[in-house]
Amino acid sequence: MGHLAAKDIYRKLGKKIDGIAMRAPWNEHLYAILKELYTKDEAELVVKMPYGLHRADKIERVTGIEGAALKKLLDGLGSKGLIVDVWDGREYRYTISPFIIGIFEFTMMRTRGELNYREWAHLFYDYLHDGNSFYHANFGHGEKISPLRALPYEDAIEESQYVEVLDYEKASSIIEQSDKFAIGICSCRHEKMHLGEKRCDIPLETCSTFGAATDYVIRNGLAREASKEEMLDNLARSKETGLVLCADNIKNDISFICHCCGCCCNVLLGISQFGYPNALVTSNYIAKSDSDACIECGTCALSCPINAIEMPSEGAPQINEDICIGCGVCGLNCDTGAMRLVKREQRVYHPETMFERVILSNLERGTLQNLLFDNPNNTGHKFMRGLVGGFLRLPPVKKALMSDGLRSRFLDRLRRDR
Repeated sequence: MGHLAAKDIYRKLGKKIDGIAMRAPWNEHLYAILKELYTKDEAELVVKMPYGLHRADKIERVTGIEGAALKKLLDGLGSKGLIVDVWDGREYRYTISPFIIGIFEFTMMRTRGELNYREWAHLFYDYLHDGNSFYHANFGHGEKISPLRALPYEDAIEESQYVEVLDYEKASSIIEQSDKFAIGICSCRHEKMHLGEKRCDIPLETCSTFGAATDYVIRNGLAREASKEEMLDNLARSKETGLVLCADNIKNDISFICHCCGCCCNVLLGISQFGYPNALVTSNYIAKSDSDACIECGTCALSCPINAIEMPSEGAPQINEDICIGCGVCGLNCDTGAMRLVKREQRVYHPETMFERVILSNLERGTLQNLLFDNPNNTGHKFMRGLVGGFLRLPPVKKALMSDGLRSRFLDRLRRDR
């Protein structure tokens, strides 16, 4: 009976995590992960916590867990990356970590040495590869909002269009505009190393964090503080080795850049191996080959990290525009300059802020009602989540709210109601 009760709390925990910005479909692999990561008391707290970002006093009121006991649980969860705390200038606000970006990354980024990383690599691999259910739940219905977006390499952009590159699209500008930095272990390469599937010689320590987010990762042993010079060196090394730069999918207050290789990155593998091109939001650029300058050497195809370029038996490289992410790695490796990035015909939508990204991600994945009525223990909120959730999941409603015409007004109204 005790075993059944324990499994029940982890089943509820899985449902709670599945109800936030990124879906986490339930299976036995997820149960194994949650059971190992969360104590029973920690699981019960997360199940009772309100959705969204809240102060400790509200969490105390909603959960009924008081004072020192609550702080001890929140601190323990934070040290494992299972709760994210954000300083608002006066006090910390807490939110539940999603599976991605959150539980997976922070577990595999831990530097304190208390985990059996080989075991954890297999646990996460088994979950993410179980019938591709995770990828399908998050990207199998035409979703446009991913936590990550591709950054174009500035040197790969067609010279005539370079002046139009905006600061949020430039890795160098993101670094220059930040005042605090941290570098940590790439969770994907760390996972693949312990699985024996890391085919590259890229170092593990590449994951870059900026600004206010650095306090969290440094304080919890998920990364080390770094200088601006180290960040620029990291960027230069990634350019030289042909890594894809994947940034926080927002325009303002960008908190991280991942330096991704095609053999290890779970997001890139979501495109190349599992067939979900929207797992990563593209840049506003796309690869294009100049047939007059191309010598048909095939270097661009070999360097593409998602296999978006093919070389026919005769003729110029063929670019699959349906999956090209506009990273520019192919252009960096083209000696003749024939392969360059040009502007896409239609500008790609990138959310302005973290607030916008979370709201739109929840809307696309059918969980926005949880943020609107955030108390999981309130009967009235439970009723409204069911009612409003059913309405928001209607395809015409979701399509209208995500459209260019209504999206801004919808977000403005939610921002005013916060």
